[in-house]
Amino acid sequence: MARTVLVSLGERSYEIQIGRNILYQLGEYLKKNPVTGTVGLVTDSTVGPLYADDIHSLLTAAGVKCVIHSMPAGEANKRLQRIEEICGTLLEGGLDRGSLLLALGGGVVGDVAGFAAACFMRGIPFLQIPTTVVAQVDSSVGGKTAVNHPRGKNTIGMFHQPCGVLIDMDLLKTLPTREICAGCAEIIKHGVIADSNLFAHMEQHAGLIREGDLSALEYPIARSCEIKAAVVAKDEHELGLRAILNYGHTFGHAIETASHYATFLHGEAVSLGMCAAAVLGAELGLVDADFVSRQRACLTAYSLPVYWPDLPVEEALAAMKKDKKARAGTLKFIVPTSLGTVVQRTDITDGQALRALASLKQ
Repeated sequence: MARTVLVSLGERSYEIQIGRNILYQLGEYLKKNPVTGTVGLVTDSTVGPLYADDIHSLLTAAGVKCVIHSMPAGEANKRLQRIEEICGTLLEGGLDRGSLLLALGGGVVGDVAGFAAACFMRGIPFLQIPTTVVAQVDSSVGGKTAVNHPRGKNTIGMFHQPCGVLIDMDLLKTLPTREICAGCAEIIKHGVIADSNLFAHMEQHAGLIREGDLSALEYPIARSCEIKAAVVAKDEHELGLRAILNYGHTFGHAIETASHYATFLHGEAVSLGMCAAAVLGAELGLVDADFVSRQRACLTAYSLPVYWPDLPVEEALAAMKKDKKARAGTLKFIVPTSLGTVVQRTDITDGQALRALASLKQ
């Protein structure tokens, strides 16, 4: 039985459906949420061969015409060129303002398809169908859509909330262990910022989750969605509270940029970023060494990186200063104050940031 999490945004509220084998209820979903035009399906070269034909058949059986666009997989393809290509497919397929776009894939597909939906005909609705842990617990919820620029991650984009999120746990069965663990970095992040019990669950069930036990993952995925939905409902456009969701990301995005998106999966970069943020918190006297060690041990239990000996520290700092979250050259850092609470700081010096980055080189 699917569980539902509501993202409460007034007239733009939507539901996150979480369950097993619910992808194949898509036809029923569209009957309850009718569209007047052709449906577009954006996927990638990894996920498409697994599920695109099934979705096409489901839609056809429901009397809905479907046009499929498959983009190359990988973070390196999260760029403006893909938006133009997707819009070309949608135009050729006859989509209009009454159409719906489905985003079937991980975080890259969700971000790119969401951005395309925001741009096409000045905005059409889209439904997120995330197929990775990181997309299910983070990027599919909240309406952030973007592509990367060579000088910075997610620097070209806009807020465009989905009309719904369909999280089918069974889609995780085809994920390699590395992808599952990378997604767990975002779950651990939610534990650090908002729920010590969630963090403890991740500590206690690392073995089962690494083995792909979906029953051990169901609670943390649902709880992560609840945490993010609550934050987004209070601060949709990241003017205040929502910044706490960036714990580990200011450093992590800089690491991704410095590594040219070629060394780490997103969750792995976030893991490193969380380690740097914890060290920064310790230097500021907000947490002790035990916190730093406990977080590092939890991340290590999922084979996530906690050190990067080859980290180009100066390059990473330069990338941080170009981060979209910077305001007038001032960076926002989310640092822990205890397990389950964090605080935003804008008074961090370059020296403090450099020392936090340098701690990753051990």
